[in-house]
Amino acid sequence: MLKEIAKFPLRIKGVTSKEAIEVKSPFNGEPIAAVEQADEAAIKSAIAQAKETFETVMRKLPAHKRSEILARTARILSERHEDFARTIAMEGGKPIKDARIEVARAISTFTIASEETLRLDGEQLAMDRQPGNEGRLGIVMREPIGVIGAITPFNFPLNLVAHKLAPAFASGCTVVLKPASQTPVSSLKLAEVLTEAGLPEGALVVTPCRGSKGGALVKDPRLAMLTFTGSQEVGWDLRRQIAPGTRIILELGGNAGLVVHDDADILAAARAAARGGYVNAGQTCISVQRIYVQEKKYDEFLTHFVDLVKKLKAGDPLEETTDVGPMIDAGAADKTIEWVKEATAGGAKLLAGGSKQTNSNVVEPTILVDTKPELSVVCREVFGPVVAVMKYKDIDEAIKLMNDSRYGLQAGVFTSNLEIAFKAAREIDAGGVMVNDGPSFRADHMPYGGRKESGVGLEGVRYAMSEMTQPKFICLNLPQL
Repeated sequence: MLKEIAKFPLRIKGVTSKEAIEVKSPFNGEPIAAVEQADEAAIKSAIAQAKETFETVMRKLPAHKRSEILARTARILSERHEDFARTIAMEGGKPIKDARIEVARAISTFTIASEETLRLDGEQLAMDRQPGNEGRLGIVMREPIGVIGAITPFNFPLNLVAHKLAPAFASGCTVVLKPASQTPVSSLKLAEVLTEAGLPEGALVVTPCRGSKGGALVKDPRLAMLTFTGSQEVGWDLRRQIAPGTRIILELGGNAGLVVHDDADILAAARAAARGGYVNAGQTCISVQRIYVQEKKYDEFLTHFVDLVKKLKAGDPLEETTDVGPMIDAGAADKTIEWVKEATAGGAKLLAGGSKQTNSNVVEPTILVDTKPELSVVCREVFGPVVAVMKYKDIDEAIKLMNDSRYGLQAGVFTSNLEIAFKAAREIDAGGVMVNDGPSFRADHMPYGGRKESGVGLEGVRYAMSEMTQPKFICLNLPQL
């Protein structure tokens, strides 16, 4: 008897789908769900529905009602915490204990958005600072911009979706969402929760699809904004495709570096690196990829780091003891192994990992030393469980090495010296610098965005709301009393 799987129909007004794809576990290949697919015509209908809902409902919805919807969403997610965690683990391969953390963060993201909805204020502008304006009163209002097109990645199929949806609804916008084709189920379940929480029909329209069909969303002039999280190659290409006047937020790749100075807590730094380098099998934009250790502490750091990494358990994401699950597919796993082989052929040495489990997409946590700057594992984004450890002499050299990158998303620095901490924080060219923590730290209310090829615009609920609203100036010429 065949195992029955969940089925998710396309929910776009007036549209029926003839195509469905199976979503499969990246760990064992078992089917999890069947998801109906949107074509170009369906996407255009979705945008039309979101546009109509924005004009007739969402832009007029009072702040207190938007806040209540977001708060109810958080409460329902909390009640279904374990179901969402298992969904994330099954469709994305994230270890169940990390999937639970992702659900908790999504709950927090919607809670923060509920609160920030009530803080979305304008201001009064004094006009009488210039002669002749004594009778005028200036008011600055913030208005929602319209329909948001959102494209989300596989690695955080719930919380990175929440980071698109929550600030959009808090601002009074509507959203057409294209979730990652490998992990759409979390998004579809979240859409059901939002409907249950009272989100107006048409405020969120989910359009699962593969490949080029998403171009119908990207290029549509009815979009006020496109917000995309994914690879830099795709992201910068999308910027060239959007219609004139469409805003864009790009949260792209990175190859996050970590500096460990000679006055740091070495064990704490090793623990942060072991966690940040291999969480979600290294498939995060701010995964620790490059570690620069002051040469006096290099051997001590490596001793701790290698010991911690070798204790990580790789395997079945649904097992409570698993630390590192599978990569998203065979292609990603094979590419990672190829880059490791390229590094060792180029003179690097393996201290751990470097292989793939038999008949699996699980890549063992890998440590490389003696790596050269031109190797792919150093200068490009691995997006896998691979970390390169290198030496430096002084903090100026460390900062130079950190900045020798096409990317600039986040960085980490371990030191007990406040002067060194501020010097590194000011001079490292990244969107965020974490002191005495790994670059993979992210809280859901903080500003989050990169420099250079790592993207444009900011996420973090309040900062995304600023991107998704626009100021309108109103000047009242009042009669003189």
